Amino acid sequence: MRMIGVDIGGTFTDLVLADLQTGVMQIHKTPTTVGDPAVGMVTGMLELCEMTGTTPGEVGRVLHGTTIATNAVLEHDGVEAGMITTEGYRDILHIGRHQRPQHYSIRQEIPWQDRPLIARRNRRTVAERLIPPRGEVLVPLDEAGVAAAAEAFRSDGIEAIAICFLFSYLNPAHERRAAEIVREVHPGAYVSCSAEVSPQFREFERFTTAAMNVFVGPKVRDYVRRIAEEMRGRGFRADLLVMASNGGMATADMVAEKPVTTLLSGPAAGVMGGAWSGGLAGRDRLITFDVGGTSADIGLVVDGVFAEATARDTWIGGFPVMTPMIDIHTIGAGGGSIAHLDAGGGFRVGPRSAGATPGPAAYARGGDQPTVTDAHVALGRLDPDNFLGGAMKLDAVAAGEVMQDLAERLGLGLDEAAAGVLAIANANMANAIHTRTVQKGLDPREFSLVAFGGAGPLHGAEVAQILGMREVIVPPYPGIASAVGLLTTDLKYDAIRTAFQTTGALDLAAIGQAFDEMQASLEAQLAADGVAPEDRAFERSGDLRYAGQGYELRAGFPAGPIDAAAIETACAAFAAAHREEYGHDFPESPIEIVNLRLTAVGRTPDLVEPAGQPALRQAEPIHEVDVVFRAGGALERRRTPVYRRADLGVGEPVEGPAIVVQTDATTVVPPGATCATDAAGNLIVSLE
Repeated sequence: MRMIGVDIGGTFTDLVLADLQTGVMQIHKTPTTVGDPAVGMVTGMLELCEMTGTTPGEVGRVLHGTTIATNAVLEHDGVEAGMITTEGYRDILHIGRHQRPQHYSIRQEIPWQDRPLIARRNRRTVAERLIPPRGEVLVPLDEAGVAAAAEAFRSDGIEAIAICFLFSYLNPAHERRAAEIVREVHPGAYVSCSAEVSPQFREFERFTTAAMNVFVGPKVRDYVRRIAEEMRGRGFRADLLVMASNGGMATADMVAEKPVTTLLSGPAAGVMGGAWSGGLAGRDRLITFDVGGTSADIGLVVDGVFAEATARDTWIGGFPVMTPMIDIHTIGAGGGSIAHLDAGGGFRVGPRSAGATPGPAAYARGGDQPTVTDAHVALGRLDPDNFLGGAMKLDAVAAGEVMQDLAERLGLGLDEAAAGVLAIANANMANAIHTRTVQKGLDPREFSLVAFGGAGPLHGAEVAQILGMREVIVPPYPGIASAVGLLTTDLKYDAIRTAFQTTGALDLAAIGQAFDEMQASLEAQLAADGVAPEDRAFERSGDLRYAGQGYELRAGFPAGPIDAAAIETACAAFAAAHREEYGHDFPESPIEIVNLRLTAVGRTPDLVEPAGQPALRQAEPIHEVDVVFRAGGALERRRTPVYRRADLGVGEPVEGPAIVVQTDATTVVPPGATCATDAAGNLIVSLE
């Protein structure tokens, strides 16, 4: 079977074709077509097929990581949507929880008030009410009111509608009936029910998640359809799967229905790819460091387990999102980040980026702003003749000119200005890692940094040195590690039910029934996806807290019957998680089971492990270049050998300073460091 992984970034579209029988992989990078990413994606797929002698019909599966939903939220570029909600709760989206993004600022933007996902004029209420805790009907649904609201939306040209009732997480019947009425009155409307998108308590977060789903839904649906049409028109018959924020793949139909599950699609693929490479190197405590043209994404793998985002810190574009996500922190720092002076004369790097168009000045596409990439070129760290394996020549003169202009504005020499750009970018990246490790009680010195993305290996060693880390792992294909990560993951779906049960008064039968119903639903989804029964796996968990606490921690439930022993196991797991998070637990306090969760995995064929080549001889540099490094606080220009990565054999050490080039990335090995290739093809940079 042959599979293609495609990750579309702000600057480049990364592609990899893997033959699962032979383990052979071919990589390819092509500029992102910003106006219509589907065109660049499918064109790149055709070029990749031509490079490998593969016909489009031989490709069995296409896996895709996308930022289309993320960008729509961050740029507030969704559709004008409507909402139907319970009478008296029209302003939940506006009121929120009175949480302020900046606690002490008197001048700040509060996203859900200043730029709401659904304008107040487009929120309509109807009579209906359920009674907790079981969701019995107190006030029947006003079906005529729902029909009138749908007709008003149709007349106003609103094509996306969220249905959010107060207690629908307990009983979704009213929301489902309302959706039926809306589709009858307003055929073709994009309709989402909050109980289907995120059936959990906390109405503000649930309403916002459903609102975000319809805000980005039509755009994501049309995007997925556009890719499928383009693929079919070019001869591809493969299934299209899209990376979800939880680290698993989802079908195109599922993504079109619940696009909010793909808000971290691209970054999640990077974490999967980085973790796969780190695992091949035998490391299970990893910080994944994905630096592209516009951003740097930070992920954590602790003892082989992905860190998951919690209800407290799952925010996208300033809005809370209640869907399962890998814990990823993103900052505006990448190869295209623009160096500039702010209004107060401060020296800044990012978050504005030159992107793919016009890009850095060195790309010779009309860019006239100094960027991080231009700084690397000016300091000799990027070889103009060996960028993208020689497929793209960099304009060193243009890079020098924009850096010289910045230097004059700063009153510095060119080398000092360029080195300053990299110092600020590296400090920003190190600070981002600091917030995900030290501020969470983790010591980064106990982790390995997996550096990938087009710019990750350029910065990895120096960022690791700032944090006191001992090694950097550069995957075999660092520039397309996210695309490779797509090939390493399985289908994955999540289900959740709010329970609200406390130890000492548990309804074990109800808990068991909830797990059984969720499993039956996910079994049906995997069967529809064509996953054989022997390739299906299920994992139970729950969100638990001590009675009276405001937030929950995740704890696993064992398989099998839900009995006293199963509850004891889950409570013990919760107590251990509480000790890990807070340093203590309360053995005598009752524990509240807030949510029940089930994760379904449909296993897909494994990607064959890559292998480095044996060390037959000492690698010879292809040439030497002058590179500027900072040593002892002073800048010095060092004559530095440049190696092709393909020439480095397994276990063959290379002393720094050195530059290692390959088609998809360049690795900088600073003075005092060494690098060597391991048996899996990873480049391990060891630091003093």
